[in-house]
Amino acid sequence: MSEQMRFTDTVIAVSDIKSSKKFYQELFGLEVFQDYGTNIAFSCGLAIQQNFDLLVSIPKEKVLKESNNMELYFEESDLDGFVKKLDNYPGIRYVQGVFEHRWGQRVIRFYDPDGHMIEVGEEMKMVVKRFLDSGLSMEQTAERMGVSIEDLKTILNS
Repeated sequence: MSEQMRFTDTVIAVSDIKSSKKFYQELFGLEVFQDYGTNIAFSCGLAIQQNFDLLVSIPKEKVLKESNNMELYFEESDLDGFVKKLDNYPGIRYVQGVFEHRWGQRVIRFYDPDGHMIEVGEEMKMVVKRFLDSGLSMEQTAERMGVSIEDLKTILNS
């Protein structure tokens, strides 16, 4: 056995593989890595699976929608631009509009077509730059975000 097992994908159940593929490609720009018809793996490590119940041998009614016990998380450098794009995408159901976490990161939450919660957050580098551009010093930004100056430097250099 290897020293550390390698994580490869998160697989989510979808009811319509074609519409889900379109959703993730159009909104997030995800690139297909492998397409097996009822299973599509994107290059980022997300995979979508139609007929999930058959794949994992559980009753169809056990595949829950809007379970709200996990979320797919993405970061975006232009959150305002993404929100405009999202507002124009048909059928989006919001969990929560744009709000700001206590550490200053702005995020939005919504559901994909199958009820999986998605959070899109402002890139942390953009949060730090926004605070610095507003006139806060590195020390004030670190205090505002609840992190160390070393953490800020790591974020800015990422």
